[in-house]
Amino acid sequence: MIVIDSGSPVPPFEQLRAQLARQIQDGALPVGSRLPTIRHLAADLGLAVNTVGRAYRELEEAGLIETRGRAGSFVSAAGEEGRERARRAAAEYAAVIASVGIDASEAIRIVQAALGTRPAAASSFS
Repeated sequence: MIVIDSGSPVPPFEQLRAQLARQIQDGALPVGSRLPTIRHLAADLGLAVNTVGRAYRELEEAGLIETRGRAGSFVSAAGEEGRERARRAAAEYAAVIASVGIDASEAIRIVQAALGTRPAAASSFS
């Protein structure tokens, strides 16, 4: 379920993009799933067609969805390939961390600094 908070300082296209990306990454929207048309989703969410179109374009640029002309937009296999690359990189990182004797909490802080994030409670989009 997608929920757009009209009172949020986050623009609606970004709220939509982030929620769809999370659902794709979590597997709630598996590879090959057909997404609603831009017009249909815009009507369902009470958003402008251009707002939904922008979210879809950004998801496509990120490789998470692909548009197949009149057939519509689908969850791309490229997103799964990206997750697999990330898993392999994480395994390599864990091996390096273990070999140099850095503890897990420091290793996580290093990753958070590299991502430009701070520790936060897990959030759920569905």
